Amino acid sequence: MRFIVIDGLDGVGKDTHAQLVMKKCLDSGQSVILRSHPENDNHYGRKAKKALLSKGKINKISASIYYACDVIRSVRMYHGKADNVIFVRYLFGVAYLPLPLAKILYKFFSITLPTSNYMFFLDLEPYEALKRVSEREDQEMFENLEDLFKVREKVLKLSKGWKVIDTSRSITEVQKDIDKFLPI
Repeated sequence: MRFIVIDGLDGVGKDTHAQLVMKKCLDSGQSVILRSHPENDNHYGRKAKKALLSKGKINKISASIYYACDVIRSVRMYHGKADNVIFVRYLFGVAYLPLPLAKILYKFFSITLPTSNYMFFLDLEPYEALKRVSEREDQEMFENLEDLFKVREKVLKLSKGWKVIDTSRSITEVQKDIDKFLPI
């Protein structure tokens, strides 16, 4: 069983690359479970998404708590249930919190939740990420230049051991980089 994580700022192409990895696995005859958090198939994911689409400090805290519950629920339900389990958005949800708390929670979750050699942080300059997300219909509370800069800075401090991949290039070029680390 392979546990694959694809994480990154909003607009970097997480879902696109997760779908490409899933297709490659399926084409080779392997089973796949794909979870893209927050998920809409459970109470925690729906509450996290609702909070993300709202404003205010309470919603930031609510989004973080419900997001963590959604991820933990997915780990409990799906980890080890297929040849490949792909999680889109995982540990870096803590980067939306103040750095001291983010460091503590990241350490806690990285010890208590599964990790693997297949953990990818898709990186992109915040200006480009904002440009990509501004084309979406619904804007989440963290999809602004200031938060994108802050979150990216925190994630780059926390991402030791992750494969950091620049997504400012074409989808094909990025996928080739992922494939180097993820032979299927």
